[in-house]
Amino acid sequence: MVLIFCAPSGSGKSTIVNYLLGKYPELEFSVSATSRAPRGTEKHGEAYYFLSTEEFQQKIKEEAFVEYEEVYAGCYYGTLKSEIERIEQKGHHVVFDVDVVGGCNLKRIFADKALSVFIAPPDVQTLRKRLEGRGTDAPEMIEQRVGKAEYELTFAPKFDTILVNDDLTTALQEADEIIKNFLDK
Repeated sequence: MVLIFCAPSGSGKSTIVNYLLGKYPELEFSVSATSRAPRGTEKHGEAYYFLSTEEFQQKIKEEAFVEYEEVYAGCYYGTLKSEIERIEQKGHHVVFDVDVVGGCNLKRIFADKALSVFIAPPDVQTLRKRLEGRGTDAPEMIEQRVGKAEYELTFAPKFDTILVNDDLTTALQEADEIIKNFLDK
């Protein structure tokens, strides 16, 4: 089984995904590759596989990705085929934390084997406050992320389920119920 989580930056996706990974030992996180630089304490092979733009483009030529996207100019994100194989060899369910286009592509590829979950903020203003509260991005990057969030929110209806993260405790309970029902199929 495959679980696909997508959300605008600042919606609480990582918090929800980490909660589920801690609760369900049969779930395993698929580490995405990116050409962006690490932020804060992010480590190669844990948060992402950090590749140079040239390395990323070489892997594209080698068809090493299940899916990939140039999210921002010169900034790639993608899912390595080797990462899925690594998780499936352990007999675990793959958990993806990807952008909306990647999520739609993965759902198309994995079809009924996948559950796609869109995590939405209650509104764009709340999202902006969350991004500012992180203290990790410059104001112009926050503006870019908010603009992208407005676009990403238009993808929500394409997902199997939409989870609004207004109250984290409630969102975690709802996520738990959604995942339990899917895994019990």
